Amino acid sequence: MKKFILLTILLLEINIYAQDKRIPTDTTIVTSYSAIINGKKITYKAQTGTQPVFDENGTVKASLFYTYYYRTDVPKSEERPIVMSFNGGPGSASVWMHIAYTGPKTLQIDDEGNPIQPYGIKDNPYSILDVADIVFINPVNTGYSRPVVAKDEKVDKKYFFGVNADAKYLAGWLNTFITRNNKWKAPKYIIGESYGGTRVMQLAYELQSNQWMYLNGVIMVSPADYKLLRTDSSEDYAINFPYYTAAAWYHKQLSSGLQQKDLLEILPEAEDFAINKLLPALAKGGYIEDTEKNEIATKMAYYSGVKKEVILQHNLELPKAYFWKELLRDTQGKTIGRLDSRYLGLDRRETGDSPDYSPELVSWLHSFTPAINYYTQNILHFKTDVKYNMFGPVHPWDFSNDNSRENLRKAMAQNPYLHLLVQSGYYDGATTYSAAKYTMGKIDPSGKLKSRMNFKGYRSGHMMYLRKEDLQKANQDLREFILKTAKNVGPAKY
Repeated sequence: MKKFILLTILLLEINIYAQDKRIPTDTTIVTSYSAIINGKKITYKAQTGTQPVFDENGTVKASLFYTYYYRTDVPKSEERPIVMSFNGGPGSASVWMHIAYTGPKTLQIDDEGNPIQPYGIKDNPYSILDVADIVFINPVNTGYSRPVVAKDEKVDKKYFFGVNADAKYLAGWLNTFITRNNKWKAPKYIIGESYGGTRVMQLAYELQSNQWMYLNGVIMVSPADYKLLRTDSSEDYAINFPYYTAAAWYHKQLSSGLQQKDLLEILPEAEDFAINKLLPALAKGGYIEDTEKNEIATKMAYYSGVKKEVILQHNLELPKAYFWKELLRDTQGKTIGRLDSRYLGLDRRETGDSPDYSPELVSWLHSFTPAINYYTQNILHFKTDVKYNMFGPVHPWDFSNDNSRENLRKAMAQNPYLHLLVQSGYYDGATTYSAAKYTMGKIDPSGKLKSRMNFKGYRSGHMMYLRKEDLQKANQDLREFILKTAKNVGPAKY
């Protein structure tokens, strides 16, 4: 329940211009609430507004829109854990996890994540706000965040739009935020979804090495690893293959022997085949013997629900886009979703190599867009005529010198307190659960950090939290991760 509203506006009186002058550069709006979370009543405040991005000379480069939730009924609030939350894209607003996963409000949707009317939000009884404060950050050109330039100058895109540039300016912004909100004594966590997985891998080391901010945890939700993603390499095709098994099982396209088993019984089989049979076969390319090629194609058909002759026509390299079009082509004449293959789509023609659109994404935009616009302006009271960018202009994005895996490894090696949690949905065809496991192994090739790395899988897709059962389970996994890693376990040493 909302109790009162405190409005404070702080504007920087310097010769700068936001890309859209209707957005103030430095603004704070605070509202107060109570809620039942994890079975207990709590009181909290929501602080929303904009905070500048400063360069090394103190010049304002951008203004980032954020929402910060913190409990008001606990002692020593400065020592309470804080979770710093990002989404991905790159170019996606921090809306998805904000009003559907970890925040105190969630979408008005059905139990499987489909939009229903009237649009809007409701209380989230599974939020992690009972154990940690949370700030949702929108990078430049997402949400209401915008670059700031001097008169007659252009936006310096290289300052913002790239793997390394993104982490650098966000780390500086977080330093300012932690200082302003007196959270230096708190256990600190960063969470990122999709491209946000790459972002937080990179950000962990950037915070540690250049802001001297040491974390307790990095959380990657359905992470995108661009060392593997869309490379069309043997590893890419093989590592993602178990997802085909999961999607085919969900749509009952596997043989009866597999279909009658539980999903978690058959996925280890598919993983073993992908790593130990399919990957070596793909590595041989055109030099593979016909006998082996046929044996592999037979097994691929067995574990994917796709006809053997189709797999052979693709030389064992079955693209995900083709799979989304092919799996139900002959039985239902429908496509399946890229980010969540539980969703079905209708194309103009049943023929073709890829779907016309992503049915799950349009479904999500259907429910998220009205909800975040209503919530921000009517509940949080951030009033503006500026469009809330669900996806903003951030391209071309500079993917060069992407050392995010190695940088996370270095951060964990140098900081014995730092733990990793990875969460993935089995029906996510964009950033697959098996690719997430693969990334974990590549982060730590020595295997010496394994005791501080955890994987959790869910029976849903990219946004596993849209399914009510997984919303509860995934938040509980986060809660347990935070409670475990925020404890005082003695000196930080090996």
